[in-house]
Amino acid sequence: MGNTHKNERTNVSPRGGISRSSEETSVIEAEPRADINQRCLMSQPTGNELNSHQKSFVIPKELIWNAYKRVRDNHGAHGVDKMSLRQLERNLPRHLYKLWNRMSSGSYHPSPVRLVEIPKKDGKLRPLGIPTVLDRVAQTAVKIILEEKLEKVFHPDSFGYRPGKSSHQAIAKTRQRSWNYDWVVDLDIQSFFDNLNHELLMKAVKVHSDSKWINLYIQRWLKAPLEKQDGTLKIRDKGTPQGGSISPLLANLFLHYAFDLWMVRKYPQCPFERYADDMVVHCKTQDQAYRMKEAIESRLRECCLTLHPVKTRIVYCKDSNRRDKHIHHSFDFQGYTFKPRGAINPRGQCFISFLPGVSRASLKHMREQIRVWKLHRRSSESLSELSENINPVVRGWVNYYGRYYRSSLYIIVNALDERIVKWTMRKLRMPRGAAWRRVKSIREQQPNLFAHWIFRQGQATG
Repeated sequence: MGNTHKNERTNVSPRGGISRSSEETSVIEAEPRADINQRCLMSQPTGNELNSHQKSFVIPKELIWNAYKRVRDNHGAHGVDKMSLRQLERNLPRHLYKLWNRMSSGSYHPSPVRLVEIPKKDGKLRPLGIPTVLDRVAQTAVKIILEEKLEKVFHPDSFGYRPGKSSHQAIAKTRQRSWNYDWVVDLDIQSFFDNLNHELLMKAVKVHSDSKWINLYIQRWLKAPLEKQDGTLKIRDKGTPQGGSISPLLANLFLHYAFDLWMVRKYPQCPFERYADDMVVHCKTQDQAYRMKEAIESRLRECCLTLHPVKTRIVYCKDSNRRDKHIHHSFDFQGYTFKPRGAINPRGQCFISFLPGVSRASLKHMREQIRVWKLHRRSSESLSELSENINPVVRGWVNYYGRYYRSSLYIIVNALDERIVKWTMRKLRMPRGAAWRRVKSIREQQPNLFAHWIFRQGQATG
């Protein structure tokens, strides 16, 4: 944690404990380690704890334990202290007890946030702030409390990072409304997470939280500096780092007041979908769409945010019944591109509908991943080993991007099969035609061997 007191005792045995027989000890050791760790955490009192009025804040130990379990299930990288989850678990009760003790006494201060830059689908870099594992546990504890309160007030068309909500739900709602509304305002907030105003955010937090310790620690997390790769620290006076456990919840809270409630109050006739800072607004006419864009731009400026001048645009939802001309006929939302696409009605007639399909940026990202795998060169592995290595990722692609307009994903299916055929040619020293026939035969015998072969089922040829 960084601020360890030299002589602080954090692993104190209970006073007046009952001695155990060897038989009793063996029974305890046979219990699941998670249960043992939880009871160890729960059973470590100090003199201050025995006089609970001396604690600055009342924080249940069970809350810290439940927060740890969520962090454990989400995995994640280490922070600036380089402590991984596995290292934390080597002395789990001691670390969690120390965290609880400091949070309860008000002496908890988060470590700097490790800055990591990861490539985006458009080739640019996205800055991520990775807190330490223990800081993520502390943030998750606050998230557990706040989330229960905020879920009751969040708008139903806010889908991002919420229990019971998903990207597919947002996409389905966007598809439905794009059929009923001719125009869309495709909104992109420039560097949203980096520019969140701390003062406005804390004002929103205090509307829903009168807990002094929650408000105190949220303020400290917002102010925690970023540690760059060269070890230098960057002081922050705005923004909340992507990568923090509580950042998505704070982002939703900020936009709940900056956008959602404002839209309901000012423009109830224009429905919207929002996934974190990814937003679309539906309008009936072109004039209404342009006025809406200007109004939203002004509103976000009041909240210290800026719309991206290029990525924010007005889109016409063109189809067989809407044939007017406009410069933009498509927009991207949650990895899908909404645009005019061929469709067949229940009577078997072809027409043009405004539909979502996997976006070009998503296809590019998947093709790059396939190239990185270099499947055709891994001739030392068996076909089963190849499938075991790539299926978790490919299954995710299939489940997410195959939900709508599945045919737009065929390019990835073909690219994967092409690599498998090249692997077969190299492994079995076969010509291309024979390798294709071999792969097709395997696919017919083991249709579930590769996750993407579900797209091939029912096709006459490979």
